Amino acid sequence: MTAAGLQTIIYPVKDLEKAKPLFAALLGVAPYADEPYYVGYKAAGQDVGLDPSGHAKGMTGPVPYWHVTDLRARLAALLEAGAEPLQDVQDVGGGRLIASVRDADGNLVGLLQDPAA
Repeated sequence: MTAAGLQTIIYPVKDLEKAKPLFAALLGVAPYADEPYYVGYKAAGQDVGLDPSGHAKGMTGPVPYWHVTDLRARLAALLEAGAEPLQDVQDVGGGRLIASVRDADGNLVGLLQDPAA
């Protein structure tokens, strides 16, 4: 059960149209995905996403997503270690799975598993 590291960070935003130019200016690239439910950028080896539903899902700030090979096993290990579930396993398209938890200090931790290549 290994982690490939932090490769994705998702920001909750209230207004995508206001957030998109700011992140394009910050990252220096146009979005690779631009949908009403998610805007994604790839820059410097990072995937940066904007989620207009993030606040409603309990995101209080940016969530770093650890890329893992077995999301369900890693999620179970985090819950057993005392993490509080925030978002259960969800397929966000194409077989990509995400989930998130809150640690004892209130920090948000995301997990992301891409489908097997």
